[in-house]
Amino acid sequence: MHDDEVIRDDRIVLRPAKLDDVPWLAAAAELPSIARWWGETGDEVWRRRFVDEGEDAHRYVIELAGAPVGFAQWYEEDDPEYRHAGMDLFLAEDAQGRGIGIEVVRLLARWLIEVRGHHRLVIDPAADNRRAIRCYERVGFRPIGIARQRERTQEGTWRDSLLMDLLADELT
Repeated sequence: MHDDEVIRDDRIVLRPAKLDDVPWLAAAAELPSIARWWGETGDEVWRRRFVDEGEDAHRYVIELAGAPVGFAQWYEEDDPEYRHAGMDLFLAEDAQGRGIGIEVVRLLARWLIEVRGHHRLVIDPAADNRRAIRCYERVGFRPIGIARQRERTQEGTWRDSLLMDLLADELT
């Protein structure tokens, strides 16, 4: 687990996720609009994300008015020749369609650029996740290619991901 700082703006708070958050995260991720994109669900899966996946990902609970509304994570490539950061997130069903996703992506992108010093960010939604792709495009991410059969679905089939990136001066 990381000793990450809280990231915030006027409305949104990204606070470091803790093992105590696992029940809420697991329950939120089991809802159809999230499980479709995030695959395996359940307390044990989320516990593994925190314990077994090591120190590479920085995980946050997204809060609005003090209540959890989602999950965000980021990682960084520190090799000076390839330095960049990547992110991923989901919003609980009752937080979707309200512009919160755009705010969260913009907040995290700005922090990764201004505080962590990244010049380039990447994100890789499922190629058919139109809602997420529109959100990322509104912040300035651009499609750069398709990763064919990149991730396994809950049904056991493979699906494509859309690789997107954002350069620091493109953040809107």
